[in-house]
Amino acid sequence: MTSPGDPAADTRALDAVFTETVRRTGATIGALYVLSPDERLLCLDLLCGAPADIAAPWATVPLSAPAPVADAAREDRLVWVGGEGQLARSYPRTAMVLPYPLALVAAPVTGGRRLGALLLMWPATRPSYMTRREQGHIEASCRSLARLLEEAVRQGRPSPCGRGIRVLPTGAGHRRLGPAMAAADFAERLPGGSCALDLEGRFTFLSGGACELLGRTAGQLLGTLPWQSLRWLDDPTYEDRYRAAVLSREPVAFTACRPPDRWLDFHLYPDASGISIRIIPTGGRPPPWPATRRPAAAPARAGQLYQLTHLAAGLTEVVGVQDVVNLVADQIMPAFGAQGLVLSTADGGRLRITGHRGYDAVTVARLDSLPLDTAFTPAGQSLASGIPAFFATPEDMLRVYPEAPRISGKQAWAFLPLITSGRPVGICILSYDDPHAFPAEERAVMTSLAGLIAQALDRARLYDTKLELAHGLQQALLPRTLPPVTGLRVAARYLPGTRGMDIGGDFYDVIRLGDSAAAAVIGDVQGHNVAAAALMGQVRTGVHAHATLGTAPGEVLSRTNRLLTDLGTDLFTSCLYAHLDLASRCVTLASAGHPPPLVRLADGTTRPVHVPPGPLLGIDPDAEFPVTEMPLTPGLTLVFYTDGLIETPGVDLDDAVAELAGHLADADDRDPDRLLDTLLSRSGTAGQRTDDVALLLLRHVPDG
Repeated sequence: MTSPGDPAADTRALDAVFTETVRRTGATIGALYVLSPDERLLCLDLLCGAPADIAAPWATVPLSAPAPVADAAREDRLVWVGGEGQLARSYPRTAMVLPYPLALVAAPVTGGRRLGALLLMWPATRPSYMTRREQGHIEASCRSLARLLEEAVRQGRPSPCGRGIRVLPTGAGHRRLGPAMAAADFAERLPGGSCALDLEGRFTFLSGGACELLGRTAGQLLGTLPWQSLRWLDDPTYEDRYRAAVLSREPVAFTACRPPDRWLDFHLYPDASGISIRIIPTGGRPPPWPATRRPAAAPARAGQLYQLTHLAAGLTEVVGVQDVVNLVADQIMPAFGAQGLVLSTADGGRLRITGHRGYDAVTVARLDSLPLDTAFTPAGQSLASGIPAFFATPEDMLRVYPEAPRISGKQAWAFLPLITSGRPVGICILSYDDPHAFPAEERAVMTSLAGLIAQALDRARLYDTKLELAHGLQQALLPRTLPPVTGLRVAARYLPGTRGMDIGGDFYDVIRLGDSAAAAVIGDVQGHNVAAAALMGQVRTGVHAHATLGTAPGEVLSRTNRLLTDLGTDLFTSCLYAHLDLASRCVTLASAGHPPPLVRLADGTTRPVHVPPGPLLGIDPDAEFPVTEMPLTPGLTLVFYTDGLIETPGVDLDDAVAELAGHLADADDRDPDRLLDTLLSRSGTAGQRTDDVALLLLRHVPDG
């Protein structure tokens, strides 16, 4: 008997909804990801249709990763991938580690908040589209899963993240079968039998002919993995063919040599309950078996190679140092079962910690900035020699470094020097709470991965340095603070573009002109580089100089325009200038090809202000800039912006301006700073931006 709120009953309910979804949609593989408590990772909780080791590279997926499940959860939308080609175009990293003909859908599991994502996969033989009925079934199932997950959260149950993958059967028809039933299924699948594997890759049935061809008895092979019990099949190529059959549900074939010179053809026929294999002698005679059959060290398992490929693809996409730290912590640590991480860079003869996980602040402070020749830990010596160091137990460490175990309390360590082009970049230390053996295969994968981390970290450090320099230049050219003007409340925002490390040319300024007047300007220099930023500084200085002389708005733009044409620059600039006369309560506006400002009156009426635009600055030295006047009424709000706020591919600019005006009309205008934040969030500029964004807000608040 179970009572309401019984964890076991709720787990069974979640499992039932999940497996029923997989069965009803006809998917061959299903996976349920749950969002971690810090909302940074998606953790694979439930899996059916495939063994856990195949899914190991995707046991955790960062919410920010370019992957179908991450996009579905992050953007709260259904992601459909109809085949290999679409997967390669839309998700190249995922396609690298899933090079099989298949279709998939990732759907968000969302209730009152984001909870996770559901992943379903089919063979590529299914139609390359999804019907409304199928989509409705999936969305309904996701709502049911969300309710069950929310109930678990309300009852305070621990997050499933970190507890491992639970593999479920897809239904009564897909149960784990014994040898007798597996043989019956096998007989139905193939005209002539040989052997069968379950989805874990283990032998469940062998005919007499199969035993003869393989050179082993059924008792020696049943329940074993072919690449473990048959050493001549211990090659990642053959294991990859099995993986291809499991994931694609398509027949595959390969040829292998049983020593010394007997070549066999293997034909694999998969379905949801297992794989039937027909083994026949090869018709032709391939080259004889080589004399040196095996390398001295055992090759890495195919699963580890896939994991290495997956992580390598992720490292090619990181940008800054923190991205490298996050990827190592979120994917590489779980891949090797580590509980601790220290990532240090070599800087000025010292090891400076740039990221860590699983260590307290006191320990990190003691380990930070140690000299490269320290005897405190093996880190410096390993980096100097370029040779990884592995310590399986505290006793191993004590023999050479007696102080290290007393510092962190860890029980096993892997010190991986990060070397690129013969130059030490830093060191990656993976540590374990319990003793941990490091097999030769695992050491080889870790060592290979260290080289990739080194290259990624070196690129990331260079990027961060350039980005810091670029943003420092950008901020130096923008006003640090805006001057107080009696009768005006002012707020401004500047957001740099998020792609690449370009510097933007957007600028704004407020200029105090005595006790009863002020000027406001916003502009956008063409381009995203140092030249654009330098020209932006010249334009802002020119406008400021002419404005403080009391020059009329149209003439301010004319004189600044002549300055730019005299400089002979190739870059053009849009600009909007406003003179606010607080005594006569009048605003005079002039535009050089800039988007129109928005005005919101005290009664909430909102509209774009029509300002006849002159040409962009820097084109025609004799250009004229017409002016527009409007009353400066109490409570009036003016919003100036650059085109990065409104430009969207395929959207008409007039429609985009009207939409922004609608956001301004609906927003709470009591606090100018919060109003700007609302406009930015509603315009979709909080995520990836290809252009800079500048915003300037002025509200007339008369005395009294």
